[in-house]
Amino acid sequence: MKKITLALAATAALVAATAQAHGPTRRKITESIEINAPADKVWAVVGDVKNADWVQNVAKTELTGDPASKFKRTLTLKNGDQIAETSNKYKPEDKTWSYYIDKVDVKDLPANDYSATITVEPAGDAKSKVEWKAAFYRGYMNNDPPPNLNDEASEKGVGDWIKASLANLKAKVEKGS
Repeated sequence: MKKITLALAATAALVAATAQAHGPTRRKITESIEINAPADKVWAVVGDVKNADWVQNVAKTELTGDPASKFKRTLTLKNGDQIAETSNKYKPEDKTWSYYIDKVDVKDLPANDYSATITVEPAGDAKSKVEWKAAFYRGYMNNDPPPNLNDEASEKGVGDWIKASLANLKAKVEKGS
């Protein structure tokens, strides 16, 4: 009986230690915004992958390749840092495109293995809905992340960036610039 009790205690300790030592889990965020403009007008901004000035904190956009096929994009941020992206899918007929981030400093965007899809669709008379779905891992990929790069902080940082970008898009399109 004593051996069984010891075995159960050892198993419980191992399970507890394993549970505390898990790595990051994939996070998913979906944000959307309604814009007072037709979908074609909104897509003219979102689908212009050569110009990401509506994306939060972006100062300059450089494109390599053809949007009709796989292309790469470098976003230079206002602080001079860069985000390198590669497109997965670009479908203007569906008003959607998907991409993943190849390189980003976690102080700028606290995420690893980030991928996203942005879609524009009609939402009634002269209105549109833009949906941005992102999936990523936290900014710190090992166990015991610092507080600014844990799951919750990374999810908040990415979510805030997406919300601000969508608000910028709405302002830009509705203002007509």
